[in-house]
Amino acid sequence: MIDSGATAFILVCTALVMLMTPGVGLFYGGLVRRKNFISMLALAFIAFALVSIQWVVCGYSLSFGADINGLIGSLEYAFLQGVGMDGDGIPDLLFMAFQMVFAGLTLAIVTSGVAERIKISSFVVFGLLWTTLVYDPLAHWAWGGGWAAQLGALDFAGGTVVHISSGFSALALALVIGKRLGFGGHGMEPNNIPMVLLGGALLWFGWFGFNAGSALAADGLAANAFVVTNIAAASGALAWLCAAWVRGRPGSVGIISGAIAGLVAITPAAGFVTPMAAIPIGAAAGLVCYGALLFRVRQGLDESLDAWAIHGMGGIFGALATGVFAVAAIGGVDGLLYGNPGQFLIQMLDVAVVVAYSFGVTYVIAKVVDVAMGLRVTEEEEYVGLDIAQHGESVRV
Repeated sequence: MIDSGATAFILVCTALVMLMTPGVGLFYGGLVRRKNFISMLALAFIAFALVSIQWVVCGYSLSFGADINGLIGSLEYAFLQGVGMDGDGIPDLLFMAFQMVFAGLTLAIVTSGVAERIKISSFVVFGLLWTTLVYDPLAHWAWGGGWAAQLGALDFAGGTVVHISSGFSALALALVIGKRLGFGGHGMEPNNIPMVLLGGALLWFGWFGFNAGSALAADGLAANAFVVTNIAAASGALAWLCAAWVRGRPGSVGIISGAIAGLVAITPAAGFVTPMAAIPIGAAAGLVCYGALLFRVRQGLDESLDAWAIHGMGGIFGALATGVFAVAAIGGVDGLLYGNPGQFLIQMLDVAVVVAYSFGVTYVIAKVVDVAMGLRVTEEEEYVGLDIAQHGESVRV
């Protein structure tokens, strides 16, 4: 039976999550130099378009088709065979679309690792391979009946599937493609901080659909996910603000970065923890991710826009915190604080496997694409900027 209220709610949530992809583009575009602003926006739109086709051809089936040895789904839903307007609560087509926007957003986040230096053609090939070989298996493990779901690992809306995978994949990709020309020797300050804040605001806004929509119904669980999402974002923003203030002046980019860190950390926990638990989860995530960013800078790693520090490390913390703060009254499972240390151990295993798999497979994919066609633009194109070199366009003031 189709529930009209739930269907309307998930339609809206799907649109909200879709809005997060251009939000990532604006966020990243404001952080790079002006000569690459259009390029970062374009990569976000390319990611969404690319995944939209891949998803209906095979991605949805590989993620949610009949389980094969706990590792991957079958091809029973390839080309959307058997995916129609009927369903349990919401139409199957709508569930497919809701999951599709998650996949598109995840690939857009990965572009952090190659900002200002990747060829469009190489990104298209990499994106198709990555979505098929990394994202789809992870989605099946957590949500499609794979080994993680069978083990009892908790990931309400994508802490492992979306955030750990994108963060550590961005790191692997950055290591393969190499540092930007002049990195560490020339200033690479953000070209448009108000645009960063606008992109961050769109992410915060869209995250309500991301987390609350994962309840797949307009019910109390969705309301809980909505509330904890906002609390964690606010807590993360304030924690990062205070940490940065201790070191000097509290920049606005840091404040919105802290909010995103809190949002990342609450994502796997949103359907399992109470509103009050969202305060320490968000605050600790802000501090963890800020520390990871400082570590990345000290090490001279050019994972350009900090997907690893915020999404990768925030995703790890959030997945582990889920195993600590989960309460049966919310999501049916107790965590470490409520007498179930086994759940925390399951979360640890899940995190370890996802980190190793996403980083390792992404590294191999990037190496193969680099050898086959080259990931990187020429030095001249990088110097001129990808807006002109790749798109023949420029930002007018």
